[in-house]
Amino acid sequence: MRCVVQRVLSASVTVEGETVGAIGPGLLALIGVSSEDGPADVKYIADKVMHLRIFDDENGVMNRSVLDAGGSILAVSQFTLYGDARGGRRPSYFRAAKPEAADGLYRRVIEAWRAAGLPVETGRFRTEMRVSLVNDGPVTILLDSEKAF
Repeated sequence: MRCVVQRVLSASVTVEGETVGAIGPGLLALIGVSSEDGPADVKYIADKVMHLRIFDDENGVMNRSVLDAGGSILAVSQFTLYGDARGGRRPSYFRAAKPEAADGLYRRVIEAWRAAGLPVETGRFRTEMRVSLVNDGPVTILLDSEKAF
């Protein structure tokens, strides 16, 4: 499972002109699921994102998590995080999970964040989405559960 985490002042996602998710300060999490992912990957990504210390403390040091900072998360599924363009100019997505499997694991990450008390907004799975954000910092972190084990 891959996740691009961006610290934001605000972020939103629209589908066909309708805003389906929006947050103020917090994290935009773009989540890609591979065909090899399972419960351990869900746990790793969910825990890592909510405990990443990328928010400033009172001394201006990135020492607080989204939980500590009282922020929210906007979660957006993004199978293109598994795009492989090494063999040509058109990426291959052979490692991306099939939609049914990906949706289930994506939802489990969101459930873990909500169970921890985080406000979570989402995009709409399997739709063309427009994501807007005001990146704070900018701070952008790439997480990959495959590299964690």
